Parts: sequence; structure tokens; C-alpha cells
Amino acid sequence: MIHQWLAQAVEWSVRIVEFFGYPGVVFMMFLESSFFPFPSELVMPQAGILASQGKMNLFLAIFMGILGSWLGALLNYYLALRLGRPFFLRYGRYLLCPPEKFARVERFFRTHGEIGTFTGRLVPVVRQYISFPAGLARMHMGRFLFFTGLGSGIWVTILAVIGYVAHQNREMIATYSREWTFRLLIGCAVLIAVYMWRHRRRRAAAPPA
Repeated sequence: MIHQWLAQAVEWSVRIVEFFGYPGVVFMMFLESSFFPFPSELVMPQAGILASQGKMNLFLAIFMGILGSWLGALLNYYLALRLGRPFFLRYGRYLLCPPEKFARVERFFRTHGEIGTFTGRLVPVVRQYISFPAGLARMHMGRFLFFTGLGSGIWVTILAVIGYVAHQNREMIATYSREWTFRLLIGCAVLIAVYMWRHRRRRAAAPPA
């Protein structure tokens, strides 16, 4: 049943991207980047496949994927501003962020919003919701867009290139996607560890106020 559903989802996403072209990429990546549970693995590899067939430009498809990610992230950012902290404390558990976890994320974001936004865009599930704490913390819009685009750009590019190289080989696409997801998780863990270590060193070296 699950394999059948996945096969249908892949076929549906291929038809959407092929029929609507670049606007279809923007729209589906907008869904993926917002709070709708729509995986980017069903979008960007298909764009890469079409690029390998000469039906799309790979670089333009990647840009459209980043644009869609920006739009979805902005939706979540402004939803967080509009709904406010009480809403997320009450309903956050339904977004996989119960109050105790929400408090930790909020504290981290007020000081380390840039690294949180960047690495969050590279982590499955987290990437859909990382813009909420950025909005609640009122993260500077320029920095928010830069680090959102940077993280999204890396992931979108990887998926599009995988589709471009693998062509119609679905098993190869799935294997490469899993491998790169694991590599990115390790890379994010190392990056955050180094960042926190340097942050603590700077704080320890700073003269007392």
C-alpha cells in the first residue's frame, strides 16, 4: 500500500512539474517550505530529470525551487508574527513542538537565529517549521532571507542534480537522497557543535560587563 501510494505521488509530481513547468516547481516548493507536509524529494528530482531531457534549464529550475522555498518560509514567518507566542504554546504539540521543546527552540533562536535558520533548512521535517521561531523572534528579514535561501539552495541543488544524473532511475534517486540527507545531518551537527564551541569561547574571553 505504501509503495503504491509513493509511486502514485511520484507520478503525480512528475506530471505537475512537466505540465506547469517552472511555476509548478515554485508552487510545490512553496507547499514543501510551508507547513503543508509535502516532501521536496517529490519535486526537485523531477525537475532534474526534465532538465536532463532538455525540457528544463537546470539552473533556472534550481532558482525556481529556491524561490518557492522563500515564499513558503515567508508564509510561516508572517503566520508566526500574526498568531503570536500563545498560539504556539497551546497548539505547538500538533506541529511536533510541545511547550517544553518550544521554549528551548525560542531561547536558542533569540541568540543564534542565523545558524538555526540555515541548518534547519537542511534537516527533514524541521525545514517545514523552522521559520515559525524565526518569525516569533522577529529575526531581521534580510538575514532571514539570506540564511533561508542558503540552506534551501543547498538542498534544492542536491536534489535537482540527483534527478539530472539518475534520470528515470527511481531507486538511484531514493538511494542518493537518503545518502545526502544523512551527510547533511552529520554536517549540520558538526557545524552547530563548532559554532557553539566558538560562541562559548568568545563569551568566556569577553571582559565582564
